[in-house]
Amino acid sequence: MGSVLLKCAAADLGLQWGGWALAAALRTEKFYDLAGSGTFILLAHLSRVWGGASHLRQNVQTGLVTAWGLRLGTFLFMRILKDGQDRRFNKVRDSPGTFFVYWNVQALWVFMTLLPTLVLNSEKRDAPLGPRDFIGWGLWGLGFATEAIADQQKWIFKNDPGNAGKFIQSGLWAYSRHPNYFGEILQWGGLWLSASSVMKGPLQLLSAASPLFVWFLLRHVSGIPILEKQALKKWGADPQFQDYVRNTPLLWPWPKCF
Repeated sequence: MGSVLLKCAAADLGLQWGGWALAAALRTEKFYDLAGSGTFILLAHLSRVWGGASHLRQNVQTGLVTAWGLRLGTFLFMRILKDGQDRRFNKVRDSPGTFFVYWNVQALWVFMTLLPTLVLNSEKRDAPLGPRDFIGWGLWGLGFATEAIADQQKWIFKNDPGNAGKFIQSGLWAYSRHPNYFGEILQWGGLWLSASSVMKGPLQLLSAASPLFVWFLLRHVSGIPILEKQALKKWGADPQFQDYVRNTPLLWPWPKCF
């Protein structure tokens, strides 16, 4: 297992460093997210090949990662082509050193998030499918649908000229201020749950850090804090927005649903 993880870590870093070199030379972030999603897909398949086994659970897990990467990567790439730039990089794209840090953070994100899949695909031992698999795959399906629908609803809302200067509060966005991130966390939590069916020992079970890492990153670092700050700056004085914030959960939609 260790050799597979090391090779995946090396491939991950090599791809991100290569991406940084090209992006820094061109002073563009347009393929940053696409490179990240592509690395997920590539490492999922490489780990299965290097692991030397091809059990049903591994094939399903790899297929679900591929589906996630294709959808999200395509969506984010189309979005930045339309917008022309990503505001996260406004003070970064012209600074190669700082840009390099961002690409290394992406390498860490890929490896930590994908860790349960890498552990699973490097394991030759198999176990019959059980409740954890079906619950995990069900959570992944719910998360995938939630994220895809939320992204599409916001895309349609922002592309309607009549909504210029407005914030979205319809569809899934009426139940959570960040339903796409809620779906993202569900997907990786579900994949860990299924992969844990064949995990033994503390080192393998430490891969539970994966969904926790995704939650922490989105909730406290790169996702929600940035978007909430931007929204507060833009609509903070709007009574309708203040009401939306008061009555709509930040991430988990439970209070609004029940």
